[in-house]
Amino acid sequence: MKLEKKPINFEDERGTITDIFVHEPIEHTTIITTKKGGVRGNHYHKVSVQHDYLVSGKFQVYYKMMDDGEIKTVEWNPGEFITWEKSEAHEFVALEDSTFITFVNGVRGGDDFEKDTYRLETPLHFSLKTL
Repeated sequence: MKLEKKPINFEDERGTITDIFVHEPIEHTTIITTKKGGVRGNHYHKVSVQHDYLVSGKFQVYYKMMDDGEIKTVEWNPGEFITWEKSEAHEFVALEDSTFITFVNGVRGGDDFEKDTYRLETPLHFSLKTL
């Protein structure tokens, strides 16, 4: 997982502009809202690369590479951008009502949503609490 803070590229009295991608093709984009306490993800992708940008709210993020059992966690805040490697399981637990944007290179949108989505039997945040 790569977590980075996206800088503001332009600011004036009207507000700000923040570039998310520059000269990078994206095949699918989705806006996701989640109520406090809601859980998203709990899956990984074998082929697709997923990127997530938090617009508002806050999440506790749980993640691990599928070939190693170590579950890690990080708090995700507005303006931060996460890139998930292939075969990196990820799960988001909303600490507040939140909105994020998911960008995917690979199979994901419409009828293809589940073609490269491999769900975990046990939520990562539950697994971490029982270790």
